[in-house]
Amino acid sequence: MKEGVLEKLKILAESAKYDVSCSSSGTVRSGRGKGVGNTVGGVGICHSFAEDGRCISLLKIMLTNHCIYDCAYCINRRSNDVRRATLSVGELVELTMEFYRRNYIEGLFLSSGVVRSPDYTMERLVRVAKDLREAHGFNGYIHLKSIPGASRELVRAAGFYADRLSVNVEIPNEASLRRLAPEKSLESVFQPMRFIRQGVLENQEDRRRLRHVPRFVPAGQSTQMIVGATAETDRDILSLSSALYARPTMRRVYYSGYVSVNTYDDRLPRLKQPPLVRENRLYQADWLLRFYRFRVDEIVDEAHPLLDLELDPKLSWALRHPEFFPLDVNRADYEELLRVPGIGVHSARLIVAARRFGRVDSCQLRRMGVVMKKAQHFLAFRELAVRTVDTLPPESARALFLPARRRKKGEGQLLLDFADE
Repeated sequence: MKEGVLEKLKILAESAKYDVSCSSSGTVRSGRGKGVGNTVGGVGICHSFAEDGRCISLLKIMLTNHCIYDCAYCINRRSNDVRRATLSVGELVELTMEFYRRNYIEGLFLSSGVVRSPDYTMERLVRVAKDLREAHGFNGYIHLKSIPGASRELVRAAGFYADRLSVNVEIPNEASLRRLAPEKSLESVFQPMRFIRQGVLENQEDRRRLRHVPRFVPAGQSTQMIVGATAETDRDILSLSSALYARPTMRRVYYSGYVSVNTYDDRLPRLKQPPLVRENRLYQADWLLRFYRFRVDEIVDEAHPLLDLELDPKLSWALRHPEFFPLDVNRADYEELLRVPGIGVHSARLIVAARRFGRVDSCQLRRMGVVMKKAQHFLAFRELAVRTVDTLPPESARALFLPARRRKKGEGQLLLDFADE
């Protein structure tokens, strides 16, 4: 491999590190004895671990870090004095194939700065994916970042080569986006999202009639929002996420704690470190929206527009609604069980299934994976002599779940046995 290409690789891989939406694919692309590689068993490609414990990796890189835009929050903004590099289509294709042959990667996550125009940049991204698929028979995972403002034809072409397309919202409010990225608008972001959604729906209709029609973006689309760069509340962020999830092709919304890379820009907050706890709470709230059947106004509302940084969102909701508890685990329906802190989707299903054969006790719950340290304060059990949250004042109930270092002297007494009272 040429030394110049390796130097470009270092620069462009470093430039791509702030994009966190390298999500799992959820798709199977089998080689069937032809071409190179495959996407195995529906397991996606990302810097993560598969369900069977395997570490899965991909080449996460930008085609170029040159950009015509001057977004305040971006390290690759036009006005920044950073090292720049650009890979040709052929160089990037060769790099991907060489890395794959050496078993360094299992797929490609490709983004790019915008050069000349959105269509020019998108056309080069499509050429990379097309060459990998058609010229080299590459069957591995490909995730492309669609360029805001790109034409429908190019987005559609990309969809037949990529497993997943994504468009980053970045800032969830139009006014804030205009202030930090005056050359962009939310409409320019939502437009390619609509193109992707329409392409998927049209492809589904075509595949119902014709069996061998190639699949269009089989793993759907994802997006990313920056957290902490502007004054939007968690309620604003989650409201937009909920609206995006209502669309049939949106698989994941990623939240990226703002990293202060352009400290000289007065439009940006002065942060010593990224808001990682807030980012984590948003992911937990996102999980509640997707799998636990919560609504946004149940997690955050006008009275509580920000997520509690000390407690996870589900526990915070439960403490604000003591009237909902305690629940009888042998009578509560599935949706009610999902509201109990310490009970997850899997354990709730096991509880519902086990109740058909007899009563469920606390020992069985532990074997099902229920976190009884939390759940015992929200369930009615005769064999457990523990006070439930509905019998405690709010401040005492909250103290039960704070980390030990946050409890004041004497608060630990709330964990004692109250059987004689």
